[in-house]
Amino acid sequence: MSVAICLFVYSLVVMVLAPPTLIRSTRRGVGPRLSLIAWLSVIGSVVLAWVAAIGFAIGDVVRDMLADQHLNLSRCFDQLHDAAIGEYGTAVQVGLLVLVTCGVAACVVLVGGVGRALVRARSVTHGHARAARIVGRPHTGHDAVVIDHPEPAAYSVAGDPHTIVLTQGIVTALDEEHLAAVLAHERAHLAGKHHLLLAVTRALAGAFPRIDLFTIGAAQVARLVEMSADDVAAALHGREIVREALLTLAGSNGVSMLGATEVGLADRVARLEASVPAGRSMVGVVSALIIATVLAGPMIATLVAVIGLGVCHPG
Repeated sequence: MSVAICLFVYSLVVMVLAPPTLIRSTRRGVGPRLSLIAWLSVIGSVVLAWVAAIGFAIGDVVRDMLADQHLNLSRCFDQLHDAAIGEYGTAVQVGLLVLVTCGVAACVVLVGGVGRALVRARSVTHGHARAARIVGRPHTGHDAVVIDHPEPAAYSVAGDPHTIVLTQGIVTALDEEHLAAVLAHERAHLAGKHHLLLAVTRALAGAFPRIDLFTIGAAQVARLVEMSADDVAAALHGREIVREALLTLAGSNGVSMLGATEVGLADRVARLEASVPAGRSMVGVVSALIIATVLAGPMIATLVAVIGLGVCHPG
C-alpha cells in the first residue's frame, strides 16, 4: 500500500511543480520536438502513476485476502484503518480521506470521461474526412481535396484514409511553391500522429479542467505540434517560404492555415525569421533533464516504499 501512496504523492508534486518549469523552458519554441516530448512525458507520468497506484492498492488487497483464509487484513491495512478512524490524528485522517477520494475519482473520470472523449473525437474526425472526400474534388497536383470556399484554409483530418483539405481560396492565394510548403506542414501533422496527441491531451483537459498540468499542457502541445510541423515544412521548402505563406494567409484573413488561428502567429513567424535558432542545445539539456526526472519519479517512489520508508511496515 505504501507504493500506491508514494505514487499518488509523486503525481501531486509533479502536477504542482511541472507546469511553471516546463513553460519557462519551452516558451521560446526552440527545439519544439524535445519540448513536446517533455510535456508528454510529464503528463503521461502522472496518468501512469495514478493507474499504477490503483493497481498496487488492488494487488495488495487481493494478496492479503488470499494469504489469509479468514480474510483478515495485514498490518498495513490495520494501520490504514487506524489512520482512517483518527488514531494518528485528524490531519492524517483527513489527508488519507482526501487522497483516497481523489485517487478513486481521478481513475473513474480518467477511464470514463477520457475514453468517451476519445471515441467521440475519432467518430467526428472520421466523419469529417469522409464528408470532405465526398464534397471536395481531388487536387490535380497534390494528394488533397479542394472544397469551394473563398476563405483561404488548409487542414488535415485523421480518417481512413487521412485527408488533407484545401479551400479554393488557399489554392488561389498561394503559388505552387508556397502551397507545397502548406501541404508539407499538414503531412507532418499526419505523419507525427499529432491528431492523437491533441485528442488525448484535450480529453484530459476536458476531464480534469482544474488541473493546470492538463489544461496548460493541452494548449502547449497544440502550440508545439504546429511549430514542429513548421520545422518539417521549412526543412523541405525553406524557412522563408513557410514564413511568407503564414504572412500571406494572415494578410488575407485566412480562417485556418497552418494552425494560425490556434497558435500565436507572431511567435511562429519570429521563429522562422531566425536563420539559426538560438539556444537549441540548452533546451535539449533542460528537456532531457525534465524527461529523466519524471520518468525516474515513479521508480524512486516505488524504491522508497520498498526499502521501508513508506507508511506501511511489515509487522
